Amino acid sequence: QQDAFAAESQARASRARESGLFAQEIVPLTVNQKDKEGNVSKVVVEHDDGIRATSAEKLAKLKPAFKKDGTTTAGNSSQVSDGAAAILLMTRAEANKRGLKPIGRFHSYSVVGVPPSVMGIGPAYAIPPALKQAGLSVEDVDVYEINEAFASQALYCVKKLGIPHEKVNPNGGAIPLGHPLGCTGARQI
Repeated sequence: QQDAFAAESQARASRARESGLFAQEIVPLTVNQKDKEGNVSKVVVEHDDGIRATSAEKLAKLKPAFKKDGTTTAGNSSQVSDGAAAILLMTRAEANKRGLKPIGRFHSYSVVGVPPSVMGIGPAYAIPPALKQAGLSVEDVDVYEINEAFASQALYCVKKLGIPHEKVNPNGGAIPLGHPLGCTGARQI
């Protein structure tokens, strides 16, 4: 299941990139690149390179990352990536005053803690009280962005919450896009 989840996330991210959905998220960067002979040339980096064409079958062939008989591999885990993000959060009245078109609506939030030994399952426990506070149900939300540090923890959250898989990370998640520490939450919005 983890490899199928990871492969689907990769495919979704690939489709999103091909359709231009990430174009405004990435600022092209010109860097010096050295080839095998030591020659330096300038290269423009215009997109992330974590998105890969793969399949659950290919991912299933990778070795476990943490335990000899484990199921978490490099292919169903997020990569550590560099990134930066910013969010403007304001009232609708303030947005109107500034001529800005809102792209979302902040309904509620919830803060919960889970034992460190089960890192990553916080959404399974934070989403229900946030939904309750907002007067919403799981079915009322169109899209869930749940961090994919590992397919195992993302799948746990999806199953525990009963979220239809098609509503989760429709443009791919951290497995193909990376887990830029300090900006994942902002990037998800």
